[in-house]
Amino acid sequence: MEGRPDPEQALSGESGIVSGRRRRLAARLADLVDDATLWLRLVPPRLARSARENKGAVRVIGIYAGDHGASMARAVAELRRGERDLTITLGALDEPAPELAALTRLSGLGGVGKFENLNALLASEPLGNERWLIVIDDDVELPHGFLDRFLFLAERFGFKLAQPALRHTSHAAWSVFRRRRGSVARATRMVEIGPVTAFERTVVGELLPFPSLRMGWGLDSHWGALAQERGWRLGVVDATPIRHESRLTASAYDRREAVEELRRFLEHRPHIDRKTANSVIETHTSW
Repeated sequence: MEGRPDPEQALSGESGIVSGRRRRLAARLADLVDDATLWLRLVPPRLARSARENKGAVRVIGIYAGDHGASMARAVAELRRGERDLTITLGALDEPAPELAALTRLSGLGGVGKFENLNALLASEPLGNERWLIVIDDDVELPHGFLDRFLFLAERFGFKLAQPALRHTSHAAWSVFRRRRGSVARATRMVEIGPVTAFERTVVGELLPFPSLRMGWGLDSHWGALAQERGWRLGVVDATPIRHESRLTASAYDRREAVEELRRFLEHRPHIDRKTANSVIETHTSW
């Protein structure tokens, strides 16, 4: 359609995989400097105090593979340290992991797309009055105090869709989502479909159920266009960066199939291009 970007312009154009001894060493050093910069300003303890104000219930949903049950269990343990009213609903691609059995509502989900599985999870345990829905992948490492601090900043800056920034050692196709030194949060034009995505309740009804996509490439570009049309604020929280590096991006499926799915999905839907997706509207160094 005239005026609509080429669907493949919704791709970042880079893999974002951090490999090689020198690159990984440089990434670790960058994370150390970023951490030190926040601590010199006492951001972590000040943020922990500010985040004590509880502002609503949270539902977390996620799908995990058999070889990532342990990492999902660690993420669940960290989420439970928060003060929010929390409900966690999980699905297993294989058999339920013993440590997650009580939270696993569906199992044997292998062979079906991520978003179809997420829809099945929500159908098995529908949303109630939760203020936030968080979708989490099974291969992330969350920082201490993550949930309360992340959502406090998302609420403070009025984000309707939000994600935590990625540490420099993480695999990240979109450079805009790597943490920025000195920033606690940034308003952006796009929020990714993973590895951690938060939906405020006022947009849940417009974005769910998820489209029946297997890989989901391009869905975040479509969300970005909808946000522009409807005036939603989107953002990335730099003060609560996560690690995402235990599994290579797109290693579980064929890239060509993912791109073809993207083209079909975006062909007749509004979406933003990569330049827009990588842009920052505001940078906040405090709250």
